[in-house]
Amino acid sequence: MQPLQTVAVIGNGIIGHGITQVFAAAGKHVVLIGRDPASLARALAKIEGSLGDFASHGLIERSDIATILGRITPSVSLSDAAQAQLVIEAVTEDVALKIDIFGQLDGICPPPIVLASSSGQPASALIGKVANPERVIATHFWYPPQLIPLVEVCGGPKTDPEVTAWVCEQLRDAGKEPAVIDREVPGFIGNRLQFAMLREAWALWASGAASAEAIDSVVRNSFGRRIGITGPIESADAGGLFTMYHFGASLIPHLDARPEPDAAIAERVAGGANGIANGRGVYDWSKRDGKALLAARMDELFRWLKADRARKD
Repeated sequence: MQPLQTVAVIGNGIIGHGITQVFAAAGKHVVLIGRDPASLARALAKIEGSLGDFASHGLIERSDIATILGRITPSVSLSDAAQAQLVIEAVTEDVALKIDIFGQLDGICPPPIVLASSSGQPASALIGKVANPERVIATHFWYPPQLIPLVEVCGGPKTDPEVTAWVCEQLRDAGKEPAVIDREVPGFIGNRLQFAMLREAWALWASGAASAEAIDSVVRNSFGRRIGITGPIESADAGGLFTMYHFGASLIPHLDARPEPDAAIAERVAGGANGIANGRGVYDWSKRDGKALLAARMDELFRWLKADRARKD
């Protein structure tokens, strides 16, 4: 595989501009390809603001911001992806659109240029118009990409194993933590675990077992404190596999297993509820400070990122 000097990012939304920042901060030239000059200008402004936050938290020098921004070339032409060694698609979650983009990229970018998708879609779902599927791979970044270390990496049945290894190497060089998924499964790993817990939380709330405040408090103040250190399987081993197995055998039959979100959630969504974005979710956000909550979450993500870098140093 060729050395990585240039990355092309297709899409300049919340994921695309974060991925652009990751690689530009890692010293790579990034071609950020968007719909129009106005949206690209907004994306660059967001990157500059995010870099300012990194400087405020002591993760970069403020004098580095101009240098990092100077590594980013905005473009509205998909053909500019041809100069990259790694192309990462980060457009909206429209599978038909993604299939079309990968078909175009397959013609624009000759092998061995790697074509990756940052979404939760498996590689095998994106190769309908691709003549060289061995270089297509899923690289599922989590939001916000510049702060969350994980990237789920999953090749399809036709992906060359050398592509998987090379992509993981490039991600590590950029400061990310790739986790290789050996077999395509819907949602990969993180979203499956996240939504398993969310389904149970919604069901408990809807059944009247506890308030939303109580449910969130239980998570934050119990296993939420441990989960950044020990994942679920490690935690079960630490707690004693015999004990956890037998407790699971008695509890698992009582967990929610419906194939769709609880009807109470569906009713709120049908009524226009969209959470913090419009003030109405499970919580009444007119009575809570959603901006402060999100700011506190960002501060905690910065704290973890600083701890990650200190550990590596």
